[in-house]
Amino acid sequence: MEKTLVLVKPDGVQRALIGEIISRLERRGLRLIAAKFMQVSQELAETHYAIHKGKPFYEGLIAYITSAPVMAMVWEGPNAVAAVRQTMGATRPTEAAPGTVRHDFGLEVGRNLTHASDTPENGEKETALWFRPEELVSWERALDPWYFE
Repeated sequence: MEKTLVLVKPDGVQRALIGEIISRLERRGLRLIAAKFMQVSQELAETHYAIHKGKPFYEGLIAYITSAPVMAMVWEGPNAVAAVRQTMGATRPTEAAPGTVRHDFGLEVGRNLTHASDTPENGEKETALWFRPEELVSWERALDPWYFE
């Protein structure tokens, strides 16, 4: 099973969209295996966004992700990375497809509500950055055979 990290960013938390986002991922058929509501430390933010260090928006990104709590989650399922990213929509909300989270609730890229891993490899790497192995819960739903082949 593929794993992916999903963050409901500070704007999504402040706008009370945690439940909406969880509901959409559950209805999609993905299985939640870890979740925690947390304040992101400077160190975690800098590690997570290290790829953007030196870019003009980096400092603002760090200030934003540490400005209020986030809901950090790990979801799993077949093609979980692609399914989550499709559910969230394009990074720029004005380019996101109708019916996606970012289309339905977002206006600007700097307030795009969520983060989702972009590859299965990054899903594993980001999961390990945000969660200890013992925080991941391996379980099966009674409905899994109706979602997974």
